[in-house]
Amino acid sequence: MGNAVNAYISSELMRALSNISVDELNRDKSGIRIGALKNARIYTIADVCATSFHSLSSIYGISEKSADVIKRKAEQYARDTQQNLKVKLTVDEKTPASTEVVRSLHCYKEAIPHIEACRKLSGFKRDEFRYAERSLKVGINGISWIFASRTKRARAEESYNWLRWLTEDSLGPQAEQQLSRIAEKGGASADAAWTDFSLNSVEFFNILEELAPGFFGTGDTLYGLPEDLAREIQDEEFFPDGLLCTLRRYQAWGVKYILHQKRVLLGDEMGLGKTVQAIATMVSLRNIGATHFIVICPASVLENWCREIRKHSRLRVTKIHGSGKINAFKEWQDAGGAAVTTYETTKALQLEDGFGLSLAVVDEAHYIKNPEAQRTCNTVHLCRHAERLLFMTGTALENKVDEMIALIRILQPVVANEARSVAFLSSAPQFREMIAPVYYRRKREDVLTELPDLIEKEEWCPLGAIEKEVYERSLLNSRKNFMTARQVSWNVSDPERHSSKAKRMIEIIHDAEEDGRKTIVFTFFRDVAEKVGKLMNDRCAGIINGSTPLAKRQEIIDGFDAAKAGSVLVCQIQSGGTGLNIQSASVIVICEPQLKPSIESQAISRAYRMGQTRNVLVFRLLCSGTIDERIRDLLDDKKRAFDAFADKSSAASAVAEEDIAVDDKSLHSIIIEEIERIKAENPELAAEVARQHEEL
Repeated sequence: MGNAVNAYISSELMRALSNISVDELNRDKSGIRIGALKNARIYTIADVCATSFHSLSSIYGISEKSADVIKRKAEQYARDTQQNLKVKLTVDEKTPASTEVVRSLHCYKEAIPHIEACRKLSGFKRDEFRYAERSLKVGINGISWIFASRTKRARAEESYNWLRWLTEDSLGPQAEQQLSRIAEKGGASADAAWTDFSLNSVEFFNILEELAPGFFGTGDTLYGLPEDLAREIQDEEFFPDGLLCTLRRYQAWGVKYILHQKRVLLGDEMGLGKTVQAIATMVSLRNIGATHFIVICPASVLENWCREIRKHSRLRVTKIHGSGKINAFKEWQDAGGAAVTTYETTKALQLEDGFGLSLAVVDEAHYIKNPEAQRTCNTVHLCRHAERLLFMTGTALENKVDEMIALIRILQPVVANEARSVAFLSSAPQFREMIAPVYYRRKREDVLTELPDLIEKEEWCPLGAIEKEVYERSLLNSRKNFMTARQVSWNVSDPERHSSKAKRMIEIIHDAEEDGRKTIVFTFFRDVAEKVGKLMNDRCAGIINGSTPLAKRQEIIDGFDAAKAGSVLVCQIQSGGTGLNIQSASVIVICEPQLKPSIESQAISRAYRMGQTRNVLVFRLLCSGTIDERIRDLLDDKKRAFDAFADKSSAASAVAEEDIAVDDKSLHSIIIEEIERIKAENPELAAEVARQHEEL
């Protein structure tokens, strides 16, 4: 147990030190020759720690005195870093070191009853043992025995026979049995240990807290790439000026990979931030003179891409879609920046020969796996103008080798042909190393070291024509009843065909199933809950609303806990957002913005709580150009105002934060403004609704 924990601590410490450049050694301007270290491939403090004093002092330009200074400084960095390291075990981080810790914890946990049994055996009838010890003293030597009384001799014989019975027929066999069982527990498999951990994580953490309070984590500093390629990636320049977010180290590494390899397929798992890596790549290229970028994506995420680019960069964004797509396309060609379009729209887009496209990003690239499909042909034709290509998909392609090779063939035909010849080795390290220059996939357990984590994302869904008309009519008919208007996208007659939110929700649930996850869907409205349940059909483990009895709720949750990956629990947020523990789910979908953010937080906490062993992914479904957007904007303004003036250490401020909400007056104003906007933009519909009101 101690060895496993120490190994885990050491590996996490080295991971952290690998994030600290050797440049830091000269922070005090002590004159250390950093260039000499880098020439010797010593780039980080971890590299220094892993290099012996003799090897260090043998580097050209590094004297023994300098080597001693470097070593002492690196050791101080290690001590300082270790003090701040913290880690949480999760089933999403099954590294060799964490697996050994979990296995050791599992073995210890399983052995506890037998250890306790041995302790009881050791204390078994302690007084009787002491009595027997005294009784047997008479037989220590022959003289004592000769002069002992008949009574003492009888007691000694009785004690001897009793002890022999204990050792040969009672305690001895029991002790051997318990020790044998403890040894058996020590041979538990890693799979059994992780399964036990996922079901009983609280027990694991309690044992860990008791036995190893200084427990830390681990990480792969090369992120699964072959060492030679990784060294090249490490040296790639990345220029983040104008990027409005901070990348995690693995994300910055992904950007360097994209920049260095130029034509790649990024297959990171859902929730690792492929979108922000693509945006950061565009920003870096923009900083060295690139001008034109294009993103091709499914229509369901078109709006989301536009928002993410605006949110995380200063790049100019042009949405190319709908009736004004040709004008928008021409405008982008003239002005530059990032164009965002859909697969369907590509058939209408033609670039002149010689047009310089710096980077084309193809999201959900498995959509073009069929080389004969028109969608694939249109996309590939547009991508031919791109100097660099970035395909992205969260779908694991390791078990879909034909699809993987079809995509790689578009990017790097030579690699695709080589991979095709050894496709039967797709699960072997040789195959992964062969495709590493073009296909890069990281899993959460490889890169996220502070888990379980809460990953929240706004999913902006563009309204279709039918949705838009239903939304506008609901507002114009709303009068004082605003609830129908708040059900934007869900209040269409056929959600499966016409609801953009329903379509995005189904995609999220499908991705969750492929990732071995279950999903909770929260909504304020009972009608929406019923529609979601109907859409999910056999996937739906149950619906919890305000009228569901407490006993029935728990029955539904128990069934959901036992259900397979891909299952869905549907809850009215007021009913399912409090008092329930649903750690078996790790994906949460919220169907509409709540007027009080604390209600969403309470709902999320149903899954994101002690006992959760996976990252929790939260998706908020929102429709742009509707009251969804107005509500989110208003809440964001309130939150910013709170953050600017509140004393976070104050209990009163904590209460005030809970009170952030869209009140009735504000909601009324939003509705009235939306109605006036619709009347101005669609006077024919407004007049029609007005006539209908008059007739009534």
